[in-house]
Amino acid sequence: MESGQHRISWEQRQSGTITGVKDVITFDENQVQVETVMGIVTVTGKDLQVKRLSVEQGEMELSGTLHQLTYSESRQQKGKRLLGRLFG
Repeated sequence: MESGQHRISWEQRQSGTITGVKDVITFDENQVQVETVMGIVTVTGKDLQVKRLSVEQGEMELSGTLHQLTYSESRQQKGKRLLGRLFG
């Protein structure tokens, strides 16, 4: 996968792939949170399992029932915004 590329593919709300993964922040059976090249992706659901993870290749495969998928700013972006408020 080329640096900077990101894609999410989910089939039948039961299995999915996320590319552009930089780091895994947290995961359990109800929530998986990863930092991607496009920000933090939070997947919430039921019986979530990480089937395959390769941070070197930036790929993750998940299974379980998807309830919600959300994006938020990356940890780096949040830090830059905070520093800008403090010293801006």
